[in-house]
Amino acid sequence: MQGHDAKRRRRRTAGRVVAGGLCLALLWAGCDSGGTGEEPEPTGPGSLVETALLETVDTGRIAAMNLPVSPRYDVEIHRILYRTVDPHGRETTASGALMRPRGTTGALPLVSYQHGTVVRKDDVASARGLDVPEALVGVLFATSGYLAVMPDYLGLGASEGLHPYVHAASLATSVVDMLRAARHFAEREGIPLDEAATGRPAVFLTGYSEGGFATVAAQRLLEGEQATAFHLVASAPMAGNYDMSGTMADLMLRREPYPAPFFLPYTLLAYDAVYDLFDDLSEAFVAPYDQRLPALFDGTRSGSEIDAELPAIPIEMVRSDYLTGFLNDTNHPLRQALRDNDLYAWAPRTPTRLYHCEADELVPFANTEVAAANFIARGAPAVEVVRLDVGGHVACAGPALFLAWLWFETFRTAKDGLPATRPPTAQGQPTRLPVR
Repeated sequence: MQGHDAKRRRRRTAGRVVAGGLCLALLWAGCDSGGTGEEPEPTGPGSLVETALLETVDTGRIAAMNLPVSPRYDVEIHRILYRTVDPHGRETTASGALMRPRGTTGALPLVSYQHGTVVRKDDVASARGLDVPEALVGVLFATSGYLAVMPDYLGLGASEGLHPYVHAASLATSVVDMLRAARHFAEREGIPLDEAATGRPAVFLTGYSEGGFATVAAQRLLEGEQATAFHLVASAPMAGNYDMSGTMADLMLRREPYPAPFFLPYTLLAYDAVYDLFDDLSEAFVAPYDQRLPALFDGTRSGSEIDAELPAIPIEMVRSDYLTGFLNDTNHPLRQALRDNDLYAWAPRTPTRLYHCEADELVPFANTEVAAANFIARGAPAVEVVRLDVGGHVACAGPALFLAWLWFETFRTAKDGLPATRPPTAQGQPTRLPVR
């Protein structure tokens, strides 16, 4: 009982920490100059709660960002609050950024970009706009003529609680429900969405690192339970940890330094919140980490700041008896949780390209190999692996994202009714995007 009480206290404290952030987000939302004051009340997951215009970025400023495309449209950046569900199916509010191109004349496709690993709650585009480097991805797509969304995920931005890190089901619903909220935004603002092919809005999916994982999770949902909601045109997951119970578990078990040791406790804390893995952190973590970790993951610190407080070898934070139980029990609760979040036991129907650098030191390339082999073995008709050789995890992000954009453009130029973007022009070196 004492352990359960401690866990409840930890979760209540986390809720209090972020409650102020949610209130601020709601206050900001009231400043939306584009609202009419006649928005309907939220009616369930995917409903639009509030919007706020953060800023408008003109093409001159976009050209100065050194993106590898010729800007076509000014871009509005909006903060969106919308309804979704938490890992236990309870309705809640989440946030994200929406990038709207200005001055378009035709129907727009939707694109959802899923960001990489974030721990500090306000390190998302909906909170800090272009101060967050990954916001450039949304600008790149929007200035090319897409209505771009960037979901924050649960527990980040204006959402309460700890982010359920690499939890496939809640990542999927947060992405799909933001797409539904974006459709409501488009209806309210009179923005025509491309529905020429099927009568459903055309959607492209892409994301990097945890965002690659979230992309595959959302794709699975959009091809399954939500298949009638949107027309998924193409999916470009990048550098994702699709093999949680195999490749990623083996990586965390190594007794050698790892560049981002916070990944291990972030995963265990998140999975404990979802699967109730232990009654008290001291069952899994050695001192002093069993006491320090809740404060380190309170949403106010970045991953690098947390790493400065952790050992370079992540497994040194884990109790030996907990580790022994995990190694010897094929049905250990943590092992079951990891298996529950493997993302390769299905067959995607949508054209899918998995981008990954073979030298990735944070999320091994083996994740992509395992996923692709399983997809193809299960009969996936259009899955390709794009092997890149441009460096490690961070260096790979910019080139992979640009290649995904180029690939998406081939679907648009191949159809009537979708405006073709001008070919990329040489504007210096592409902007490096620091993505984890």
